[in-house]
Amino acid sequence: MTYSELSRRQDPHDFLERYLAAHPEDALAIADVVPADQGVTGLIYELAARGRDELLYCPKVDGIAVPVVSNVFASRQRIARLLDTVPSGLHETFAARAARPLPPRQVETGPILEIVQTGADVDLSTVPMLRHFASDRAPYITSGIIVAEDPETGVGNLSYHRSMVHSPTELATSLHSRGDLWRMLAKYAELGKPMPIAMVIGGHPLFMLAASARVGYEVDERWIAGGLLGEPLEVVRTPRHGIGVPAWSDFVLEGEIDPVAQVEEGPFGEFSGYSSNRSTNNLVRVTAIMRRRQPILFDVEGGNTAEHLNLARIPRESEMAEKLKSRFPDVTAVHYPTSGTHFHCYVAVRQSRPGQARQIMLGLLGWDPYVKTVIAVDSDIDLTDDSAVLWALATHFQPHRDILTVDGLPGSPLDPSSASDGTTSRLGLDATRGPAFEGKRIEISPDALVRARTMLHSLTQQGDSHV
Repeated sequence: MTYSELSRRQDPHDFLERYLAAHPEDALAIADVVPADQGVTGLIYELAARGRDELLYCPKVDGIAVPVVSNVFASRQRIARLLDTVPSGLHETFAARAARPLPPRQVETGPILEIVQTGADVDLSTVPMLRHFASDRAPYITSGIIVAEDPETGVGNLSYHRSMVHSPTELATSLHSRGDLWRMLAKYAELGKPMPIAMVIGGHPLFMLAASARVGYEVDERWIAGGLLGEPLEVVRTPRHGIGVPAWSDFVLEGEIDPVAQVEEGPFGEFSGYSSNRSTNNLVRVTAIMRRRQPILFDVEGGNTAEHLNLARIPRESEMAEKLKSRFPDVTAVHYPTSGTHFHCYVAVRQSRPGQARQIMLGLLGWDPYVKTVIAVDSDIDLTDDSAVLWALATHFQPHRDILTVDGLPGSPLDPSSASDGTTSRLGLDATRGPAFEGKRIEISPDALVRARTMLHSLTQQGDSHV
């Protein structure tokens, strides 16, 4: 079967092959057999402990009949390369491309149609899944992007939802973010109908990034995927409900979410670093399994990993940076640190008037429902360096003067410290110097640094271990 009319730029296999060839230093291929039970997770956490974040390629995973790729989104440098930019241009480039959405292009064929199983042939035990943490209830689909379409307008929605097998033809999933898919499910419930869905497992990284985009209910993320790709997303229709899914997908599960049925789901290792059993306990009845003949499992590592966090926060940062800079031109940078999971944000300000940092922090705390703590610093502080931000907090911040709190706002239900209804309080810390600040930063002359680098390089070349 040939796909000459399709764009191979949308093929995740082509992406993997090209990336491994172009950036071998940024990828790690594991020759050994990797256990399906926490093996990939162990590798990723051990790499992170050593300050490393390579793309992980595991061609042999015990009990899984397909190769596994993970940690794709762990590196900002790698995400920037996907968008043909550099890390410092990530927010602007993502926002600019997302602002030029393109409607999907329906095609007649694609690799995802190579094998289509329906009826009695549906067996979820044939779909590869990994156990990510010892505390997980079961092996989970972590890269599953649910595609659904509004019953009135047909506008689609993409969103990630952790899922585990409930029976050979059913999945247990959680819509705990209670976002657009939850709203859409309520519409189907009012009509007394199950909600048709398709779950895309993996896909091209730019399609996966689009699924995390922060857009309104009336915006179809498949159009955003086209904007990020720079060409229309090529879609085929699922066999029963005709939902448009990427032609180059590896796996697609078609089915329905029952608005009424409840099944046990969780616990699962979430971005907070805790095992969470907070779940909406929804049931997905699977009526078709579509797959490529030689698929790859593009996994998303769960927990508080850089991959899990980056996949969600790059679109959030881009949205917040655009909003803040539009409303407050003296905002120079926005950053969500890995150390704060999704709950902390750093903002750099070129302060020109008293109270400005406080106003900016209030705006950010009001706009982003996940952020609990904002630290505002001056524009010369590197937001990507936790120690630099904490230094600014240590030397510029006075608690009696520079703190603000807001109580009783909606937050993330996955925050283990939030109330049972998901409400949380929020904190702003003004670590800018302020107009009356007295102090001059210590300096090292450029010449001294150059001499030091030359001396250390010379010692290293000589193999001196007492540097």
